[in-house]
Amino acid sequence: MRLIRGIGNWVDQRLQLGAPILETMQHPIPRDTASWFYVFGSAAMTAFGLQLVTGILLALIYVPSAGDAWNSLQILNHQVSLGWFIRALHGWGSNFMVAIVLVHMVQVFLFGAYKFPRELTWILGIFLLLMTLGMAFTGQVLRFDQDSYWGLGIGASICSRVPVVGPALVTLMLGGPIIAGATLSRFFALHVFVIPGLLMLFVGLHVLLVLKLGINEWPMPGRFVRRADYLEKYHDLTHREGVPFLPYGIWKDVVFSGMILLAIAACALYFGPFGPTGQPDPRIIQTAPRPDFFFLWLYALLSLLPPSLETPVLLIGPMIALIVLLLLPFFSGEGEKSWKRRPIAVLTILLIAVTLGTFTNMASHVPWSPVMDAWTGAPIPAKFVSGRTPLQVQGALVFKSKQCHNCHALGDSGGKRGPALDAVAVRLTGDQLVRQVLQGGGNMPAYGNNLNPAETAALVGFLESLHPSGQAPARDASRIAEVQP
Repeated sequence: MRLIRGIGNWVDQRLQLGAPILETMQHPIPRDTASWFYVFGSAAMTAFGLQLVTGILLALIYVPSAGDAWNSLQILNHQVSLGWFIRALHGWGSNFMVAIVLVHMVQVFLFGAYKFPRELTWILGIFLLLMTLGMAFTGQVLRFDQDSYWGLGIGASICSRVPVVGPALVTLMLGGPIIAGATLSRFFALHVFVIPGLLMLFVGLHVLLVLKLGINEWPMPGRFVRRADYLEKYHDLTHREGVPFLPYGIWKDVVFSGMILLAIAACALYFGPFGPTGQPDPRIIQTAPRPDFFFLWLYALLSLLPPSLETPVLLIGPMIALIVLLLLPFFSGEGEKSWKRRPIAVLTILLIAVTLGTFTNMASHVPWSPVMDAWTGAPIPAKFVSGRTPLQVQGALVFKSKQCHNCHALGDSGGKRGPALDAVAVRLTGDQLVRQVLQGGGNMPAYGNNLNPAETAALVGFLESLHPSGQAPARDASRIAEVQP
């Protein structure tokens, strides 16, 4: 013990960290806030620490490439000692972290802790929630299985709806026009470096503000917040009734964080890791790419919305919600804190919880896009292949072998997930058809990595022949102008 104390004193004399740490541990808090209702922030930090440790261990083996990502997860699951358990800890730790951050935000809202002078603390909390959700989404993409592949395609489709900058956002997100190896490199960098770095920065600022401004006092009915005298009353409260954070507050944080770690470990042992499911293949369309639990409500909403409402709801709704959350402490920064005297706040939380819970429950049975009931073996109607050139007939064979018929109808035969192609050559030029086939768009995945140049040329040649007799196919107006004198 004398040796350890000597080494500790030697290190502290050079780093000078002992006094600030001791001051932090002994900072006064209102006695009533040494409560089980104030343990969620520290539990979220504990879950984040678990994510950092398990994420570093997984990054030693995971290969962020389109060809090796799926195989590296199989190696972790079946060949590396306790690799499956580390993956399970990381996956379930992500779910617990999102849940704890959401509960913490609800508790802060109901206890009025966003009011003066803690406006910036609330705003940083909003960004921490967004970063946490971003970690969950990018982590799902890194599994790079069927669900993540199609889910990423839906995410890219959502980004493409943004006016003006939509195509640039898709290229930035995917690392190019299609989902490929560059896509995983982008998401690996986001998941391992960018988002965790921002999380650590925001967590540091968040904790600093909590230390500087103090922990929110217990929201007793009748205790109002007024900018003119709140700070004076708060300091008087901590002087009269304050207790040091160590040991009065910290022991409940430690106990609750320990319970969270045990719960994560129990779920990891019992349920195991998430995926991966089948290898990503855009030709296999018999899949319902349901995201992880906390995004299921969005999946159900997208499945049930009529197409005309998808873009307004996806672009305008989240923006309005974010603006309201960010401005909340500025137009409601004073007044009553207690949830017992703020019925509108309580009803708002209940309404949001019921809405999200309902959509999450519906996600278990809502269809993804139009119902897919086509049969792979259904033949292409004879009228679409008779009289075609050898190249176009070869394109019809590619159309069948790549299972395009499962999503697109010809005549009365085929799937209804995508638009019918009876007259596609009237709507799209040859160049546009090539671009759509290779890069995808909407719910259609990109086939750039699944077709060689000869197959692409044959398929597009077949599609260019699909126009009513007597009606010319679409042509590029700029090229027509070039050939005219």
